[in-house]
Amino acid sequence: AEIVPVVVIGGKEYGTGSSRDWAAKGPKLQGVRAVITESFERIHRSNLIGMGVAPFCFEAGRTRKDYGFTGNEIVDIPGLSGKLAPRMKIEATIHYSDGRTAPLPLTLMILTADEVGYFSNGGILPYVLRHLLAA
Repeated sequence: AEIVPVVVIGGKEYGTGSSRDWAAKGPKLQGVRAVITESFERIHRSNLIGMGVAPFCFEAGRTRKDYGFTGNEIVDIPGLSGKLAPRMKIEATIHYSDGRTAPLPLTLMILTADEVGYFSNGGILPYVLRHLLAA
């Protein structure tokens, strides 16, 4: 009801074994704005971008366990509405429920200029519609 964006925290090969198309649509419909993992299943990563959900990976060698996530944190990810570039580094901030904060270095797993265009337009469908209307 408050329309608060949601961030999903995951482990390795996030999206493996799922009905990949719906595995990206469902979270988008539930308000998920970003997914932060150790790694992604290749097609699922692409489907998230196609739905306008930002895929991020923790910095190399780090996992969700290193940050002590409990589900009560707020994660601020600056720059998603600004100029994006493939594999860009972003420093998010974790706000813990006890008042502490910690940096969260991330890599945006948008890998191509085309994917930047899809994500920047809110997903592949809005991207295509905007280009058709502009023609």
